[in-house]
Amino acid sequence: MLTDYSQCPDAELLPLADASCEAMRELILRYTRLVRACARPLFLAGGDQEDLVQEGMIGLVDAIRSYSPSGGASFQSFAALCIRRRMISAVRAASAQKHAPLNDSISMEEARLQTEPSLGAGPETEFIGREGMREFMAALRGALTSVEREVLELYLAGCSYREISRRIDKPVKSVDNAVQRIRRKAAAISGESGFPV
Repeated sequence: MLTDYSQCPDAELLPLADASCEAMRELILRYTRLVRACARPLFLAGGDQEDLVQEGMIGLVDAIRSYSPSGGASFQSFAALCIRRRMISAVRAASAQKHAPLNDSISMEEARLQTEPSLGAGPETEFIGREGMREFMAALRGALTSVEREVLELYLAGCSYREISRRIDKPVKSVDNAVQRIRRKAAAISGESGFPV
């Protein structure tokens, strides 16, 4: 039997929320706008606004389960605090990991420079270096999606992320994500096949 909690004040619903799915659902519906408002000014690296909203909803459920009126704050204030803390923790965790692909990968320019022969090298060394680079690039291109191949060509041609974004009609963030995937694949190919990168 479903109970209509839409007219009940928060103070009556909060003690019922653990035992009643309907009471919990009503509280979540009431505070969904607060969660979205808290998410609006934040940016989650590698995620989107809905990921932040999801984190905020977890914070809201935690607030519903742990609220005590004896703390002196209204439930709305307590919920806002729990929601923001959960979102900020997610943002910090994502920010701490956002440079991990850069730290674990190789630079495409570095790969190109390392496979190019030095000025004092003989013709054999020059040939081997160029041939190794050709093999490496062929293996890399084979591992890439069509979008990643297009991004790689433009990136190696010296285009900025913004220029690449305009040319392939994708957001700058998508270009950055594609470059990170390309770097990870390049590092994997280099490690597996022993290419000199």
